[in-house]
Amino acid sequence: MSERRTFLKSATVLGAATLLPNTSWGNDSISFTLPKIKPRKLKKGDTIGLVAPGYAIKPEVLEKALATLKEMGFKPFHTNRLVGNHGYFSNTDEERAKDVNEMFANPDIDGILCARGGYGCTRILDQLDYATIKNNPKVLIGFSDITVLIQAIYKETGLVCFHGPVGSTIDDAYSQKYFKKVLMKGKEVQKIKNAKLTDPKFLENPEYDRYTITLGSCEGELAGGSLTLVNALIGTPHEIDFTDKLVFLEDVEEAPYRIDRMLTQLIEGPTFKKAKGIVFGVCKGCDREKKEDNFTLKEVIMDRIAPLGIPAAYGMSFGHVPNNFTLPVGILASFNATEMTLELLEAAVL
Repeated sequence: MSERRTFLKSATVLGAATLLPNTSWGNDSISFTLPKIKPRKLKKGDTIGLVAPGYAIKPEVLEKALATLKEMGFKPFHTNRLVGNHGYFSNTDEERAKDVNEMFANPDIDGILCARGGYGCTRILDQLDYATIKNNPKVLIGFSDITVLIQAIYKETGLVCFHGPVGSTIDDAYSQKYFKKVLMKGKEVQKIKNAKLTDPKFLENPEYDRYTITLGSCEGELAGGSLTLVNALIGTPHEIDFTDKLVFLEDVEEAPYRIDRMLTQLIEGPTFKKAKGIVFGVCKGCDREKKEDNFTLKEVIMDRIAPLGIPAAYGMSFGHVPNNFTLPVGILASFNATEMTLELLEAAVL
């Protein structure tokens, strides 16, 4: 009788699984992946909505962002929710979420650019209208705190969002180049070329060093962003499943011991060790001078990542740096850690 109950229970679980889209069964967990949704490519003349889902943006920085978007051929738009302060936020949680929801719902808005990062996106994830977002797919781009917005929307809707420049950093020529290549051209294959470092302040700073952690090459769908925010999603409904993913990470102003702690937490989790590869951008302001009682940033990264035995490298052109490549979350990419090259293997926009 017990064997019959066991059989019926197994049959019920397997039967239910066939009703779920893109369901993969791993050794430790079940991962559900929604069908991928790609937004329409941007073009000159499109209206770009600016939102500040985290920290407030200074008026002069906002004005510069608006001018830059106009120079790029876009029509910038923002609501009054973007202007002013609510403590360190741009507005209340409710109003910041409403701004994002309305930008997606508004048929006159073609794409959404986050004005800046900071902190605050984790507070509004439960107030986003994911049904509206899914039914009105459009480009959403940003980095830093925007990591959680990108990852949550992708996990809840399947919409490909973009880790790239924000309004306060989009005036950089390199960042604009890849913004246009990825979001406006929509080619099937996009090769990423690291920015040339010519400024002595970069060349002499070990945080900008480019080095291979583990030799090899791999393919996988892109996932990641700010290490701090990736960690902030652990234990939430929006925690990232790293299984077979090509993980990209960066951070800013975190001491090596804090980088150590966050990487260790990821490694001790259920899926990080199952990633196909790891691509580090620049961890700006995260290194410390080598002393007897500490470790450098590079020592920490090598110590934590090399034992995983998967292709990994540090120093690609993204993060809290002037040169910021646009990385589409959920898009298949190829990474050669030996040669430090990254290539998008499918178009990210339609």
